[in-house]
Amino acid sequence: MATQATDLSGGLPETREYVVAERPEDGIRDAVNVWLEEENGLFAMRVGVEAVGAQWDRHELWLDIAFADGRLYSRRGDGETQSAYGADGRPTVRATGPIRFDCVEPFRRWTVTFEGPVAITSAQEILENPDFEEKEWAAISFDIDMRMAAIPWEPGSILPEAAEALGGKQGDYMSPRYEQLFRASGTLTVDGETQAFNANGLRIRRTGFRAFAGFWGHCWQSAVFPSGRAFGFNSYPPREGEPPSYSEGWIIEDGVRTGARPVGIPWLRKLVTGGEDVSCVLETVDGRRVEIGGLTFANTRSRGGHVLPPDWPKDWPIVQQSHAFYTWDGERTTGMIERSSKPSVMEL
Repeated sequence: MATQATDLSGGLPETREYVVAERPEDGIRDAVNVWLEEENGLFAMRVGVEAVGAQWDRHELWLDIAFADGRLYSRRGDGETQSAYGADGRPTVRATGPIRFDCVEPFRRWTVTFEGPVAITSAQEILENPDFEEKEWAAISFDIDMRMAAIPWEPGSILPEAAEALGGKQGDYMSPRYEQLFRASGTLTVDGETQAFNANGLRIRRTGFRAFAGFWGHCWQSAVFPSGRAFGFNSYPPREGEPPSYSEGWIIEDGVRTGARPVGIPWLRKLVTGGEDVSCVLETVDGRRVEIGGLTFANTRSRGGHVLPPDWPKDWPIVQQSHAFYTWDGERTTGMIERSSKPSVMEL
């Protein structure tokens, strides 16, 4: 079903943008996460804050800044939790230690700032050793203004079979969330050298319980083009003898969002540091076939999650976060892709 975007909320209430201000029960997570790709593919970043009920006084923070030449600046840890309330008294701030997200205007504008030391590494090093020893640090700061470019997507809201899949156990892996594409401008400073940039990105707001036991992999891609066209999808691999796996996508053309089913999916089968074909194909619910070319310019294996509890299966999915050039009918942009697969189906 196609829907006309009359505003950038997509029908979601403004309160969905507000963060959880006071400590919730221990199993609840409230997160603000951002993927960002410099418009020419020079660098990309992932940055986020996870506010976890059980450790409410020190929210988790993560940051990865990956350059196309293989350099990577990466930080994990926590920081002293800052107030969730903005100057107008609304809970519009998610901040901890050196990082701060601000909701300036719900569903329209967010900002994020950071200033602090970040470990120096490379995409190749963490591919080989996600537990690398942090020995060198860079002084990094950034100030980014994010302006939303499309209505939000709430997984399970577009295709009926997707809603059914997320209504069961598969919904635990994602937790209640929505994501929204944006365009951005800002400055990035690394060891005293500052560069201004323009970028594309994806913002995710996620609040609720989240469980990972039983997860077996996924492929998640999204991007917005200069003309305003956009696409996105998330799929879990099919499993023989099991209920249908969650799989759902959409496109936006001329301000109209149309549901789509992913039919050509670049599942994760190897670990490389860039230059990987991640082209995809979507079939819209009104019968169109959309082919989108994709080529990564920065691939980074996820830090964290590789040290498993003793009772978890050894064949646990490896996660890779990447940033890609996408091409749709000759129009080019930069966007995100995250994938995970069990080692048993990969070429390692």
